[in-house]
Amino acid sequence: MKAYERLIKYTAFETGSYDNCEKSPSSEGQRIFAEHLVNELKTLGIEDAEVDEHCYVYARIPANCSSLSGKTIGFIAHMDTVSDVEFRNVKPRVIESYDGKEIVLNEEKNIKMPPMPEYEGCTLVVTDGTTILGADDKAGIAEIMTMAERLMKDKSIEHGNISICFTTDEEIGRGIDYFDMKKFGADYAYTVDGGLFGEIEFENFNAINAKVTINGKNVHPGTAKMGGMKNANSIALEFDSMLPKNERPEYTEGYEGFYHLTDISSSVERAEMFYILRDPDNTKIKIKRAMFEKVAEFLNTKYGKDTIVLEMKDSYANMAEKILPHFHLIENASKAIELSGGTPKSELIRGGTDGVRLSFMGLPCPNLATGSDNHHGRFEFAVAEEMDMCVNTLIEIAKAYR
Repeated sequence: MKAYERLIKYTAFETGSYDNCEKSPSSEGQRIFAEHLVNELKTLGIEDAEVDEHCYVYARIPANCSSLSGKTIGFIAHMDTVSDVEFRNVKPRVIESYDGKEIVLNEEKNIKMPPMPEYEGCTLVVTDGTTILGADDKAGIAEIMTMAERLMKDKSIEHGNISICFTTDEEIGRGIDYFDMKKFGADYAYTVDGGLFGEIEFENFNAINAKVTINGKNVHPGTAKMGGMKNANSIALEFDSMLPKNERPEYTEGYEGFYHLTDISSSVERAEMFYILRDPDNTKIKIKRAMFEKVAEFLNTKYGKDTIVLEMKDSYANMAEKILPHFHLIENASKAIELSGGTPKSELIRGGTDGVRLSFMGLPCPNLATGSDNHHGRFEFAVAEEMDMCVNTLIEIAKAYR
């Protein structure tokens, strides 16, 4: 079975993850999908496959070469999808020999996808424009599974010991919360959770999560001046206005960091604002933290002590410092991409992956492409030919570490 065919099959599983649910996994659909994947692994002849109590899928393919001298290499993808865009009732559609022109995803709703002439002649997998496709990261799972099928069938492909893991709740930042390093048993690993073919990601942003609570005072507007009204709505706007406007996500790219207001709920009496702060540079992320603290201090001086209550938490750091001492991971991946017909290119992740946390846990783990794009949106798509090349890349990496 080809990787894109598996992706289409996997879109039927409703695996959105929910940040407001403390259970692991955060949705029952992930458990159903995990059980399906274990059954599929066993059908391929991989006997050492299981779902653990936290719904992580682990599998191992033993080495098949007599002169084994390499390290155990692992491949990781996540089962969940975002849930803030519709993820249920996905209707995937295959466009063969794409003409490079505008795609009408949904004629009834007049939903159209812009032309992509660079994919003329390719086979695309798209949606009907009302849901995500779920290629993030079911494309990665499909490619790892297709790699496993080929290794099990074609014994002429010599490889070392291979570990596989499919995680839960990556989209809500919990993908590695219950990861069992010992059970996984790999020396090095790759997450297969990227974009278009050829990308290798081993740098990412440092990340801070911030919550700003504003304590106001509600007084009848007729006597507000006399009663000392303190409008939390207005103070929230003032706080946000004091941050650099040109350092918002919509105005930044590449290695430029940002302040991002993700959520706000407010009334005169109380407001809560949630931010994420991102920057790949250690010094600059500290400057962003200091900026928040300075704004809070200024407004507390202006409006009174504890008007602003600031909570800040480090989320993850730049994994480059953990990957660079093991640069063979990048070199071997680059060579594998070239052998698979592509041109390797290093991309900065303007966020993070499971591999970031794993790298700091002692498992160096760069990120590889999946041959898909427009993740987290209704225009998400996958390129069948690129997915095939991603599978070939995984096989070449497996061979390199024998």
